[in-house]
Amino acid sequence: MSKNVALLFVLVFLTASSTVIAEPASSDETKENTWTTKSPMPQAMGGVKAAVVNGKIYVMTVSCNYEYDPATDNWTAKTPMPTPRPGISFAIAAYQNKIYVIGGRANRSYTGINEVYDPATDTWETKKPMPTSREKMEANVVNGKIYVIGGVTDNYRSITIPVNEVYDPATDSWATKKPAPIAAHGYRSAVVDNKIYLMAGASHNTSLNWVFNQVYDTEADAWSLGAPLPAPTSYAAAVATTGVMAPERVYVIGGGFTKTSNTVRVYDPSLDAWSSGASMPTNRSDLAGVAVNDLIYAIGGSLGWYGGDWPYFGYSLSTDVVEQYTPFGYGTIPQPTLEPHSEPFSTMLVAAASAVLVAIIGVGLLVYFKKRRAKSGAEA
Repeated sequence: MSKNVALLFVLVFLTASSTVIAEPASSDETKENTWTTKSPMPQAMGGVKAAVVNGKIYVMTVSCNYEYDPATDNWTAKTPMPTPRPGISFAIAAYQNKIYVIGGRANRSYTGINEVYDPATDTWETKKPMPTSREKMEANVVNGKIYVIGGVTDNYRSITIPVNEVYDPATDSWATKKPAPIAAHGYRSAVVDNKIYLMAGASHNTSLNWVFNQVYDTEADAWSLGAPLPAPTSYAAAVATTGVMAPERVYVIGGGFTKTSNTVRVYDPSLDAWSSGASMPTNRSDLAGVAVNDLIYAIGGSLGWYGGDWPYFGYSLSTDVVEQYTPFGYGTIPQPTLEPHSEPFSTMLVAAASAVLVAIIGVGLLVYFKKRRAKSGAEA
């Protein structure tokens, strides 16, 4: 009987041991306010725009469309947009797993063209054009609508305009909303809590030129001004963290004014206040910025200008560099649980199932050995 009891304990121990749940390994990605370098783009590109679909980043400009997979750190060439336009000129937005590339400058003229890319099929289709042909503006998605605000129009005079036009993908139609208080172009934008933040661009407002922070409340169709940037900049990247893996903030990265920069400026909408983050390793402007699971990617851009001071003379020197930034508070946001101080549901389920399994095996073995002992006694 002693051998049977020993065997029972061994089996129960092995079964219980197999249910141990490993803790996730630590990673450099969890070190807040730090930068790491990723695989470079297949070619150097400045003036790029990017959007995210299903965890993959799509970087576009002129005749290029590259897909970057953060999980594998690999790049793949995809079908470029039908109407080539510099990334610095058009607006881009992702909605329901499709990417909308709107407006820009094509064939030396402003356009309102609206071309939609489907990453699942690697194909493009054309939708209803934007009413006002323009360039150097941004697009943002809020509650299923795409807002395109500001920019430059008029092929002869390059007039900066405050227009606010909204596209509804469900009906393929456009509507006009309240214009921005400050007409601007070359700015960057991000969305936090259904509000669109327009930051750091050129305007005709001399006191806020290059430092403005305009806030558009999409639900109220109303505008306000937030705290201006600490220093002038333009053609930076602006990326919002969502509050899922990192606190809700807007990160304004790089850009330029009299020269390209590597600064990281952090805006807290709840406090209407700015702070600074760790400097980006590579000084650049005209870069693309996006977030995947609240990790921020700074992609491509212009390193500087050959033949004169930025941005007035010479030629841009493009880069293929890709750098990833881990924002403040990354990984510190509490994840949903069944109740306070309880284990996540999946962990509880596995533990409960494991306990039941151990009990069944133990009872089964006890019954088995008891029957064997009774049988042995009867035979004797």
